[in-house]
Amino acid sequence: MALSNIDIAIVVAYMLSMVAVGFIVERRARQGLSNYFLGGHEVPWWVLSMSNAASMFDISGTIWLVTLLYVYGLKSIFIPWLWPVFNQIFLMVYLSAWLRRSGAMTGAEWISMRFGRDAGAEASRISVVLFALVSVIAFTGYAFVGIAKFSSVFLPEALSPNTYAIIIIAVTTLYTVMGGLYSVVLTDLIQFLIMIVCSFALGFIAMQRVAPETLAAVVPAGWKDISFGWTLDLDWSQLMPAAAEQMQKDGYTLFGAFFMMMLFKGVLVSAAGPAPNYDMQRVLAAKSPKEASMMSGLVTVVLYVPRYFMVAGITVLALVFLRGDVASAGQIDLEQALPMVIRDFVPNGLAGLLIAGLLAAFMSTFSGTLNAAAAYLVNDVYKKYFRPAANDREYIRASYLSSLAVVVVGCIAGLYIETVAEAVDWIVSGLYGGYAGVNVLKWYWWRLNGYGYFWGMVTGIAGALALLWMPGVSPLQAFPFILLISVLGSMAGSLLTKPQDEDVLIDFYVRTRPWGFWGPVRQAAMHRHPNFEPNRDLGWDLFNIIVGIVWQTAFMALPIYVVIREWRSAIACGATILVASTILKHTWYDRLETAP
Repeated sequence: MALSNIDIAIVVAYMLSMVAVGFIVERRARQGLSNYFLGGHEVPWWVLSMSNAASMFDISGTIWLVTLLYVYGLKSIFIPWLWPVFNQIFLMVYLSAWLRRSGAMTGAEWISMRFGRDAGAEASRISVVLFALVSVIAFTGYAFVGIAKFSSVFLPEALSPNTYAIIIIAVTTLYTVMGGLYSVVLTDLIQFLIMIVCSFALGFIAMQRVAPETLAAVVPAGWKDISFGWTLDLDWSQLMPAAAEQMQKDGYTLFGAFFMMMLFKGVLVSAAGPAPNYDMQRVLAAKSPKEASMMSGLVTVVLYVPRYFMVAGITVLALVFLRGDVASAGQIDLEQALPMVIRDFVPNGLAGLLIAGLLAAFMSTFSGTLNAAAAYLVNDVYKKYFRPAANDREYIRASYLSSLAVVVVGCIAGLYIETVAEAVDWIVSGLYGGYAGVNVLKWYWWRLNGYGYFWGMVTGIAGALALLWMPGVSPLQAFPFILLISVLGSMAGSLLTKPQDEDVLIDFYVRTRPWGFWGPVRQAAMHRHPNFEPNRDLGWDLFNIIVGIVWQTAFMALPIYVVIREWRSAIACGATILVASTILKHTWYDRLETAP
């Protein structure tokens, strides 16, 4: 695609402005590690929420969602439960508050509060750092593939797509390491505003170019229907055989069984709490537990409406105008549909803004991931084991070097990933399969100790890495086995060693106030602190999770129905959002704690 001079000017100006932000906030970020990695707990909750949403609004994930909507229609909004998208509801309802009460800087530092500082706790802390590094490298490789696919359509052929990806990653790395979380959050806020404009622009272009009857002629019966039965009754065999073959390849045709598997996996992963990445970092950066909860709740509102406007707009245009480009030789490839839509349907000037917005989507995700990775390497490795008495200036310089190391390794990993979908499958089912079980136990079972956590994490990570050498095994099918291995490892490690020190357990329980299987610790805590009130909100929390998932799903479906002009369904989604919001106002928001 040949960009006009005005489009090139917009993209260049955007890239330079992001670098400028990093230099502008550098002095403030250098005031200390808390400032560098958590913004000094001074960033407003709604800014953190928009920053978190921007970090989730990435090119690679958008490409994946377009592929799902193209093939599966409205039923595709359930497939991201694989990630799972409703983990934000669990965070909103109770887990963000539990996590923020710790006062920790990273997930590994949180482990010290949960398991103390004995040998088992140190082992568990190392396992969290290991998982964080593996996941960050995987996310970096996933982002690398997405930006390379994007670059292959838009940028001149003088350089290869991988070279362009390296250049864009280098610019993002520069402003991230200079300004820390201040830089990440400020650039995220700018980038997210650009992405909102871009998303609605693409949605409205699709509405102008494609009439409802035109769309109906190119999709199978049931494509616009959100409901489903045991089987997925979408017949693409006549309209597009390649889409039918894609469905067989994905293995989602028994959608009822697949849905139950997604729900089981999604609940487990969500109940485990946030993985040690940018999501956890935003929670820990909030001013208070209440603001941490509100930050997670707002993500659903600000993220899904604009994102699905963009996804629906790209999908509708691709269905009608790009059928020959995305489906040929019995295969369907939508990983370049997004840049093709901008190439063919967006006028000069707006194209430059859209490209800048999509680069912003990539840069937001990557910068947040990179900031979290540096926090683990510096705070939980370099500071703790090598230079505990160094000054903040040295730690921040170490963060520069650790960020560069993570980028280099992640880009190398990206060279070996063939498709975005391949990376998504391994991350959400393989890697998170090794994370979910033991991290559920850490919140809800008092008997899990540091050794149990270490062995649960190590066996889970090993199982996920083993999948890389099993090309014929589906990560989703392997998820239960990796989960079982991890849970057995954690239970054996705990029951074969002595329980955690009672003082450590009581301190964690009184500070965090979780519900679950904490009977002996609860009794000891109430004996030691007669005025202590245990958490009795289990029923309310479960109710709010159910309402919240319905609320979130309506936010995802609403923009799709608007773009395809199914007004009755759009009104039903709006009514669902209104009713669910009213319920959550009384059962969740009004019950949030005001104390820090």
